[in-house]
Amino acid sequence: MQRILPRGEIEALDHNVIPRVTLPDRDSLFATRAARLRQLAAGSPVADYLLLMAQLCDAQQRAIKDCTAPGASEDRIALSQAHGMPPLQAVGWPRDPLWRRILAQLVDDVAAGKDVPAEAIEVCKALRRAVDDDPESLEDLAEAILAEQDQGVDGAAAPFVMAALQVYWTDLASRFDDKQLPVVSPFGVCPVCASLPVASIVRVGGQYEGYRYLCCSLCATQWHMVRVKCTHCEDVETVAYQAIDGRTPAIKAETCDHCHTYRKIFYQDKDLQVEPVADDLASLMLDVLVGEAGYSRASGNPLLWHGSEE
Repeated sequence: MQRILPRGEIEALDHNVIPRVTLPDRDSLFATRAARLRQLAAGSPVADYLLLMAQLCDAQQRAIKDCTAPGASEDRIALSQAHGMPPLQAVGWPRDPLWRRILAQLVDDVAAGKDVPAEAIEVCKALRRAVDDDPESLEDLAEAILAEQDQGVDGAAAPFVMAALQVYWTDLASRFDDKQLPVVSPFGVCPVCASLPVASIVRVGGQYEGYRYLCCSLCATQWHMVRVKCTHCEDVETVAYQAIDGRTPAIKAETCDHCHTYRKIFYQDKDLQVEPVADDLASLMLDVLVGEAGYSRASGNPLLWHGSEE
């Protein structure tokens, strides 16, 4: 017979069992991000870019609907478990040509959109030509982006290529069984695809209440990490929190004087609508001020690339 837990025991379970990993919700992830970007664009000095990225996120949501990328084999999963490594590791993964078809769909979708800047349309057209005529260059660009290289990356094309890779890996992660993840995985990288986090978020509700999760920049998986600890070097002695006076308390920069890096941290109890990629992109002024104070970003935003062409 199933035992019904009394109220006290239910509350204890809610607050003491910490979910280690949350896999992405493919049905709403990109649509939620697009809506947040539009909300943040109001009054923003980078409104035009936020609105363009919102259109790209809308295209991502349409693209993932019927996406079924080839997943990890049983042998690869067993190997990842044996060595404590992420099973869908992005760098070196044998990508199916499907990701380039996703890219073609995305750039066609965005280029046909309303009020898209002429420069963005030209980037979309160039990428569409590359899909048909120069797939090798796209594969090289994808490898560089997944490895977070700076040199030789076209900063205008990179967000669109990354968007296609996000759809591809979000599809993989959303269909993965988290019970197949290794018990432990390397510090500071996504336990599913080994990519770096874009930011962290302190969540609310049930078992998640008050706990901090790192947010993958590629597959959108979130994984638990204790608070007041550097997400880059694990230091706990010199972590501090920086914010802009008079701005929302839901956004801070978590700085570390040991490694001199930072990542942003968002608080759902201050703003339930915060979305890691969108809010990070919309708070560039905080990046400027923290950078002027001598700190470097530990990792970038997937929709904003600072690479330079060779």
